[in-house]
Amino acid sequence: MIGYVKGLLADSQKLPNGRVIVTVEAGGVGYDMQINPRVLSELPLIGEPVKIFTHLQTREDLQVLFGFGSRAERDVFRLLTSVSGIGPQMGMALLDTLGINELIQSVVNGNARVLTRTPGVGNKTAERIILELKTKLSDWRQHSGIVAPTSGPVSAVQEDVEMMLVALGYTNSEISKALVAVGNSSTLNKSDNTEDWIREAIAWLSR
Repeated sequence: MIGYVKGLLADSQKLPNGRVIVTVEAGGVGYDMQINPRVLSELPLIGEPVKIFTHLQTREDLQVLFGFGSRAERDVFRLLTSVSGIGPQMGMALLDTLGINELIQSVVNGNARVLTRTPGVGNKTAERIILELKTKLSDWRQHSGIVAPTSGPVSAVQEDVEMMLVALGYTNSEISKALVAVGNSSTLNKSDNTEDWIREAIAWLSR
């Protein structure tokens, strides 16, 4: 198993299917690996040192090295792909669409709607991810030292707030930013009053 590759960033390219491939030269060998666009923006310039955590996916006819910006992202990817029906490309898509913190929070809180923002993830798939990983991710987060975000609505009302804002025409990206901003700048972060959250979020979005 290849835990990580440390060397010089030799090349990066975006393929027509939207996937991103980077090449890291280490010890005279160029390692091609698939990473998320989210990770690409965090990499250094071509020719500079880089360290990428990896997971080797092996099938009878193919070997693919997947790359991650941190050990935590790789660990979560491995948990995702342990779920029945979740392949490596869907695991990568979940991490790229939501990011590690929102992904973990959504699973631990049982918020299937957030998971379905990811292309190819329907309600049944999202519910299966929650069923199989809710406890595992909660335990893993405790042991990994990753702190749960304190901003945003409590889980009891988060989905209702998001659904109402979607119905009012706001995008998922706008809603996420608004709820984090409102949670950071008010005393609502421990409130389960749906109407208060919606009112404050709309006020923030209307600025």
